[in-house]
Amino acid sequence: MSDVLADSKEIGSTPSRARGWELVKTRDFGFLFAGQTISQVGDSLNKVALLWFVYEMTGSALKMTVVGLLQTLPPLLLGPLIGVYLDRVRKKPVMIGVDLLRTLMVLLIPLFYAMGALTLDRLYFLVFATAIFSTVFGPALTSAVPLIVPKERLIAANALLQTTTNVGLLVGPAVSGLGIALIGAQNVLYADAATFFISALCLFPIRMHETLDHWRTVSKGRGLAEGITSDVLAGFRFVFVEQKTVLLLMLTATLYSVGISAFIFLLPVFAKEVLGVGPIQLGWLWSALGVGMLLASLSLTSITQGDVSWRLRFMSGALAIGGLAVAALGFLEAPVVAAALIAVIGGSTAMFTPLVWTMLQELTPAHLLGRVFTSFATGGMASSMAGMAGFGWAADTIGPAASLGGISLILLMTAATAWLFSFYKSHTGSLVVSTPGSFAS
Repeated sequence: MSDVLADSKEIGSTPSRARGWELVKTRDFGFLFAGQTISQVGDSLNKVALLWFVYEMTGSALKMTVVGLLQTLPPLLLGPLIGVYLDRVRKKPVMIGVDLLRTLMVLLIPLFYAMGALTLDRLYFLVFATAIFSTVFGPALTSAVPLIVPKERLIAANALLQTTTNVGLLVGPAVSGLGIALIGAQNVLYADAATFFISALCLFPIRMHETLDHWRTVSKGRGLAEGITSDVLAGFRFVFVEQKTVLLLMLTATLYSVGISAFIFLLPVFAKEVLGVGPIQLGWLWSALGVGMLLASLSLTSITQGDVSWRLRFMSGALAIGGLAVAALGFLEAPVVAAALIAVIGGSTAMFTPLVWTMLQELTPAHLLGRVFTSFATGGMASSMAGMAGFGWAADTIGPAASLGGISLILLMTAATAWLFSFYKSHTGSLVVSTPGSFAS
């Protein structure tokens, strides 16, 4: 415990404008960052190699898309129950267990294939099980951050964790494609399994100060079914009734998910139909998006944390720039200029998630963090599917350029919502912050 406090003093003494990378030098966050960087590269390896492997195995695009569906269902079907579970257990053992289980699930795919025992049903089961475990890991990770990092460095910590996703998106597909060409998709999955195992090893030395005293108190004397039902309802009450700020963040995040997921989904269509480029140039456009997101995430690590109203105005400005850039894309035919605009869009959207995560971590009591983050994940997944389906239909019906205009309007509406939200917060008093972890008090 003394070591944990020493680390917190070391970080907490850093000025709020100090480089966020200072967090990486600390023992606990440093191990978390290293493990997540490796794990995110593994996630990207998995997405490319698994889809290629299924298509090679079946020769069916429809059967390949089932993999994407199976990876999407767990957050939608199991989000509330997973949130209750996370709020009843310590986060570190859960994260280690999830990484070890993901190691096993991914490893079984090439092993079964080598033994001639891999049927399509078994493959689908392993994909679905891996997706369930991954659904548990995300909210557990965001719930654990306030237990490691002091309150004044949460934006930097969340931005650094977002950079691990950006690095994964930049490095993973290229490495996976090279690996598939050299050693085959099934062998790339061995490397993917190894990344999850390394991530689990990085979690072992991390120290988190967390107790379950609150849950033991409120759950005493309740049956299992009664306890689960009341805990789910308690999470919903907090998000939708008791905490208006969280509800407004949920509405803003829903709008954001509709717009940005539709843009990413339609990027290949835009590249082909509007710019008239092929797959190589499309790869450069994807890279431009990833570079923009990475640079923006890194810049967030060094900004002054500010109050909630300031963060919302900052978020609103970034989203407005992104929305205008999306609108401009519909009038372009030059791939180089389009790549620059796409980098701007990536940068503007990368400002959103770390700021929202930070506000949720500050607002939410420790015993509700799991339920709040799974609620956001479920809402984000549902709105993403709606955005992809709706704007996909619009692109086929009225054309990709007009569809980009609609996406731009959604992002500008999100920016306006965040701006109005900041005005509301500045006129209703300061944020009342809960105590999510040992460093938030």
